Amino acid sequence: MAGPRGWAGKRVLITGAAGFIGSHLVRQLTSCGAQIFAGTSPGRDPQLSSHPLPFDVRDGQAVQDAVAQAEPDVVFHLAAVGVTDPAADPMLTLMVNVGGAVNLLEALRRTDVERVVLVGTSHEYGAREAAGGLDPLSAYAASKVAAWAYGRMYWRAHALPVVTVRPFQVYGPGQPVEALIPAAIRAALSGDDFPMTLGEQELDFVYVSDVADGMMAAAEAPEIEGASVDLGTGVGHTVRRVVDHIWRLTDAEGEIHAGALPYRSGTPMCLIADAGQTARRIGWRATTALEEGLESTIRSLAQRGKHDDA
Repeated sequence: MAGPRGWAGKRVLITGAAGFIGSHLVRQLTSCGAQIFAGTSPGRDPQLSSHPLPFDVRDGQAVQDAVAQAEPDVVFHLAAVGVTDPAADPMLTLMVNVGGAVNLLEALRRTDVERVVLVGTSHEYGAREAAGGLDPLSAYAASKVAAWAYGRMYWRAHALPVVTVRPFQVYGPGQPVEALIPAAIRAALSGDDFPMTLGEQELDFVYVSDVADGMMAAAEAPEIEGASVDLGTGVGHTVRRVVDHIWRLTDAEGEIHAGALPYRSGTPMCLIADAGQTARRIGWRATTALEEGLESTIRSLAQRGKHDDA
């Protein structure tokens, strides 16, 4: 495997490259000199990629063709549906998130790929404290558990060098506006009131560039094939506290209406990464403090707002 500075010239296939996390990963790998093959849904435009590969992960032949064209040394699989939709159609998550992963793993089975990084979700844990393991509360989370299981099978049965990473509550510039933090920031900057749940959920908020670094570390770490690692800070913050931070950092004039919205079905109340185990396995820890990450995200959204108004 490449060392920390050894990405130059590496052929890297990234599915979901035009998405929130994928686009950050593309930029960071490009800055390291990697040769990026950006897998996207047809019609989506990846940034900073000299090799766009539009294909549908549900199409096994299209996946085979993309892998043959990329001839990747490393693969990051981020393509998925339902990330921000707890009510996502179960059959669609099955076809895209599970079927897509299987198509990719099958296409890679007879290649010389050095590492395959499957991107799961902290929501696979669900009611983690009660279950002590994987316990998905939504179709999206269940599909990610199934994709993880297939990854383990391809590692055990075919020696495919698969590693799974589970990002926690990722935030940062470029996140879809319907997510909690950008929605709260937009309301704060606009002087609007912000209706929300009581915000008692204690979650591990991790900055997107840290997550991209963690994915790269998982691709480089030796002798961890078959393993799964958390990508989070190891520190929990309640949703209400995060919204309060945003209000303070923006001097917002609107009011926070905590409790105006009910909790969604399948909402986990406590999800915090095992950061110590991750550090031992891949030598990575998140470095961006919550306030620093929020300030960066606020600046990005404020600048985007200026462009939208121009």
